[in-house]
Amino acid sequence: MNAHLSRLLAALLLGAGLALAGLFVSVGLERFRLADRSVTVKGLAEQAVDSDYAVWVLGFRRAGPEFGSVQQALAADRERVLAFLRERGFTEQELEIRPLQVQDLYAREYGQGNQPLRFNGTGQVLVKSARVAEVEQAALAVDPLIQAGVQLGGPDEGPAGPRYQLRGFNDLKGPLLAEATRNAREQADKFAAEAGARLGPLRSANQGVIRISGDDGNDFDDGRSRSKRLRVVSTFEYALR
Repeated sequence: MNAHLSRLLAALLLGAGLALAGLFVSVGLERFRLADRSVTVKGLAEQAVDSDYAVWVLGFRRAGPEFGSVQQALAADRERVLAFLRERGFTEQELEIRPLQVQDLYAREYGQGNQPLRFNGTGQVLVKSARVAEVEQAALAVDPLIQAGVQLGGPDEGPAGPRYQLRGFNDLKGPLLAEATRNAREQADKFAAEAGARLGPLRSANQGVIRISGDDGNDFDDGRSRSKRLRVVSTFEYALR
């Protein structure tokens, strides 16, 4: 074989390889094994869903030189918070009241006796409700509490919003996995047809893990986003005939 024919053959083989690689990418092919005539593909399914449960922790704090005054101020703040939530339509079954806590800074191991605000106190009221929209709206309407002097937030943090959950996840899992399976089958059928083969039986399947992320651009769900995005990538191996 002369040099010209060698170069021509190499170019043809390279072109065929690039064309086949392009075909693989176009149908989402993960692996094609000619020896045992099988193809492995990935199926993708995504779905945007709304949360079905919300937990909102309303923390409040007070500090002062006397234990009794701090405790009384916290108790008054708690009543203001409860009145606000009841006015928003939340029932007693949706509210959880945590005990008040007052700490003597002088009694701490490294406490100093010259602190003017000797006592620090905190309290919490929790809202736990399946009425997600109502919780979200209430969290955006806390200005009256702040105007009344309620210091929302813990001792070292600012006001915290609700945390949204997806408790009906199991009801969504089945249809999402079925969609990923259909997507993979379609890709495998397409590849088999373009390769001049027929798709055979399923050899192995890995359904993958369903990932839940917030719909706010984060790759994970920290509970802050009311809207969730479910995503699963499943892997299937089919025989070719």
